Amino acid sequence: MNFQKLNGLVPAIIQEPAGGKVLMTGFMNKEALETTRQTGKVTFYSRTRNTLWTKGETSGNFLLVKEIIEDCDNDTLLIYAQPVGPVCHTGSPTCFEEDTGPALAFLAQLQEVIISRKGQSAETSYTARLFEKGLPRIAQKVGEEAVECVIEAMKGDKEKFKEEAADLIYHLIVLLAQQDLNLEEVVEVLRKRHSK
Repeated sequence: MNFQKLNGLVPAIIQEPAGGKVLMTGFMNKEALETTRQTGKVTFYSRTRNTLWTKGETSGNFLLVKEIIEDCDNDTLLIYAQPVGPVCHTGSPTCFEEDTGPALAFLAQLQEVIISRKGQSAETSYTARLFEKGLPRIAQKVGEEAVECVIEAMKGDKEKFKEEAADLIYHLIVLLAQQDLNLEEVVEVLRKRHSK
């Protein structure tokens, strides 16, 4: 990293691992970057206090590092990190309050919730009940929702079609989770097909 351009510091952009919203930005010096790599928790250099600070050291709302990427000029960092609790000191999930991230990034959040329901009591949620009923019921629901999508598309009712498409996507993610697969693996298949 080139720490010389900003007198020993580089900007660090913290983003959700699924490529979703920007959570916050800060600055790192060499020591902060090394600490971040060693601990797996995002650590910044505070320009006002002239010291290192690990995000979450007092609140417990850490940023757990998934990947660190240097830009092409080696003077800015992009860090994918999983937040543990709110990121902003205001209690918001991001310091950029209006940023909800790309719409498709919500699918990664939904997938995490669905996976977390595996093994839970069937009384806790519809998703947990589906997992308890097993593969035959989950597969049946995917088939039912696919048929309902086709029916609404043929009718030309776009609002109902969107509702059925949402049901289909949700149940397909449940089926993927039941098969111990995820959306990322399906996207990789699409990427490989696209490159041919």
